[in-house]
Amino acid sequence: MNDLCADIGYLSINHAGEELCGDHVETVQQDEGSAVIVLADGLGSGVKASILSTLTSKIISTMLASGIPVEECVSTVAKTLPVCSERGVAYSTFTVLHLINNEEIEIIQYDNPLVILFRNGKNYDYPKTELNIDNKKLYTSKLRLMENDIFIAMSDGCVHAGTGLTLNFGWQRENIIEYMEAFYDVGFTAKTLSTILLDECDRLYEGSPGDDATVCTVRIRKRESVNMLFGPPANRDDCNKMMALFFSKEGKHIICGGTTSSIAAKYLGKQLKFNLNYEESDIPPTAELEGADLVTEGVITVSRVLEYARDYLSENSSYKIWSYKKDGASQIARMLFEDATDVNFFIGRAINPAHQNPDLPITFSIKMNLSSELAECLKKMGKNVKVSYF
Repeated sequence: MNDLCADIGYLSINHAGEELCGDHVETVQQDEGSAVIVLADGLGSGVKASILSTLTSKIISTMLASGIPVEECVSTVAKTLPVCSERGVAYSTFTVLHLINNEEIEIIQYDNPLVILFRNGKNYDYPKTELNIDNKKLYTSKLRLMENDIFIAMSDGCVHAGTGLTLNFGWQRENIIEYMEAFYDVGFTAKTLSTILLDECDRLYEGSPGDDATVCTVRIRKRESVNMLFGPPANRDDCNKMMALFFSKEGKHIICGGTTSSIAAKYLGKQLKFNLNYEESDIPPTAELEGADLVTEGVITVSRVLEYARDYLSENSSYKIWSYKKDGASQIARMLFEDATDVNFFIGRAINPAHQNPDLPITFSIKMNLSSELAECLKKMGKNVKVSYF
């Protein structure tokens, strides 16, 4: 097993006027380092298309993850899908990205735009083998993974963007390659890369998509740990133990909370330097401490990070804020969402006397809920999360 891991992120926009998306992405985790990702595009749009794509993605991902050959998977899908009463066919295109031990990837493609692979900053024309199953022409590929590989799978709503509106013949795959190549070295997450591509599709559709459009990005990267300390321990005698464990961890170190940062400064024997400039009017300023990568205020800052995390898991519209701003919440968001593959939380259970003021909305339970919900959000992002309480 190598030290590579896969960052997986996807997003969809619906056909104008439709509540349900006709595309569906399904991910089945086999074990650490192996996963099956299926992007399916159902015939048409709305409810029927949603049913077709959901069934297709769930059947194929479950069967492939169980080791069943692709030929049997395709045959099962063809026999299972309900037939459209209007068109007389059962139809759903699909793209499969099968990650194997974070060492290899198997790509299976049926009628969706071909997967784009960026390698070493450029489009890479990977080999494809044609396969005929039940009169369906599929393309299969298998290749070794390399650090910083970026795979972009999409439904045809992306290449149709702008047809008859801003573009005569839609946004061709070559145009998408040229557009996304510029973001290769920026370090954006897979979810943010998918969001950037879909935002441009929506712009080309002039905000009224003529088809469902879905992007699924897989970014291959090395593992990186980020450690976050939030709150002092319930027992003062545990301060040194908590600090020793926190600072002994490899990776970046974030300290949240005034009392917590003071304890850390005393433990390290370093001076805590406070910044007086507010980057954001409603987010307290950060501080500096030699030995820590970032020092911020506690509950207010972490609350904003949690808001960004919730949005990241849905529409990801807030990335335009946290991706470049310098306030504490934005910096934490970048470190947790973009930099980290593994996150270690060190949560202190001490009750802050200032938080017991009935005129303040902050309580001990709120602090605990913040940390636990943020940990759950990060797990849903695909991070390995460990929480230790003191």
